[in-house]
Amino acid sequence: MQVDDPDQPTQEERIAKLRAELEKLGGSTTTLQSMPADMEEEFLRQVLEYEQAEPITLFRLLENAGVQIPPPTDLDDVALSTKLTEITEKLATLGSYLLHTNHLSDRALYEYLYNDGLREEAVLFPENPSYAYIIDLTGSGSDEDNQIYLKYYADEEHRKQWALDWPDDPMPDHENPPYDRDRTLPQSPLG
Repeated sequence: MQVDDPDQPTQEERIAKLRAELEKLGGSTTTLQSMPADMEEEFLRQVLEYEQAEPITLFRLLENAGVQIPPPTDLDDVALSTKLTEITEKLATLGSYLLHTNHLSDRALYEYLYNDGLREEAVLFPENPSYAYIIDLTGSGSDEDNQIYLKYYADEEHRKQWALDWPDDPMPDHENPPYDRDRTLPQSPLG
């Protein structure tokens, strides 16, 4: 039988402290009332950790990890593919993963990462396997990305549901993507 230490705060006190810290940062915790205490405490702890973390670009994180990222114009196709593999593998060790890349050549993907994807600020927790930062190459919400997703990645059920939900959106014919990279990329442990 475990004896509570009277000098240590109770779970209720710890949760109240986490809530107060989040509210100081401008967050609301009122929707968590029905969550079991253990889950609420862990969730609040993770949200607070995220809110207090300093964002940094993935480009800078990779450079800090010793990965050289030359401009795409400095690399021939073989060197570029090798560098792309190095980058995606290192990103995975930092808790960042790529999704929906099969519509792009290695060069187009590297150019996107070099010019845009790696320049975005992110908050990563490589030591926390329950957190993943996903770079979805069809996830911007733009019409172009939606069309790419529907054309190459959406299954028939999703395409039908999209057509019902957004009847004015054009529905492209399904095509298999021109490349087969996604299955070989590092995968998030979260699925």
